[in-house]
Amino acid sequence: MLASQDLYFEPPAFHAASSKGTRGLPEFDLSGKILIVSGGARGLGLTQTEALLEAGATVYVLDRLPEPSPQFSAIADRARLDFGTDLQYRQVDVRDNFALNAIVENIAFSHNRLDGLIAAAGIQQETPALEYTQEDVNAMLETNVTGVFMTAQAVARQMIKHNCSGSLVFIGSMSGTVANRGLICPAYNASKAAVLQLARNLASEWGEYGIRVNTISPGYIVTAMVEALFEKFPERKEIWPKENMLNRLSYPRDYRGAAVFLLSDASSFMTATDLRIDGGHVSW
Repeated sequence: MLASQDLYFEPPAFHAASSKGTRGLPEFDLSGKILIVSGGARGLGLTQTEALLEAGATVYVLDRLPEPSPQFSAIADRARLDFGTDLQYRQVDVRDNFALNAIVENIAFSHNRLDGLIAAAGIQQETPALEYTQEDVNAMLETNVTGVFMTAQAVARQMIKHNCSGSLVFIGSMSGTVANRGLICPAYNASKAAVLQLARNLASEWGEYGIRVNTISPGYIVTAMVEALFEKFPERKEIWPKENMLNRLSYPRDYRGAAVFLLSDASSFMTATDLRIDGGHVSW
């Protein structure tokens, strides 16, 4: 039987943070953390990257684009001047496992540590199931599932090598739980369901090293790509907000807090869990 004092034991990290006299909620502080964000050159990944920087982390963005979004340099300047942190860019395709591991190993070696990951790299294709080619399906799964797996593996290897506990976060989707009415994406939805299950299995294996693995499942997000989609299918701009309980679409900024929460000590007892942020879409 547990002694009464055991029931009220607090994680050591919280005591350490509190002893500094930090204002606010010290368990959300990411100061000194070295984090990687794959697929962070633009959109949701870049917005979450900015939140991690504001919380005090040093962030390395990995993406296949030759150059990141024009906003990237401004965010990097803010990181250095306003937050005393650093933002770096490394071009790599998550399907290139050799290059991916070399880059992650170099990042960890440079800092003698590595503390976590947001795996946001992914592709989308809207095609009826009867028209999908084998090549299309393989490309989708290779990026959205194998790419996430190999990125997580590369990061976890270095975390274990440098004796660092921490957190891995995969960007899933509400589409990994339900079929989207009027949105024909069978391979994409299947890939996101695989990501949710992958996270649960990695969490079960890597928990002994102090590595937590969780997912974020967004609802419909208004990005540049979605805005272009609305031009092609204007009815979706009217229909999609009505399909959730808040009657609006989300924006990348709606997921900033979730990124900091899952990579910080604030979620220290949370693993193998999907954090679905969909405005209640799936709960109807």
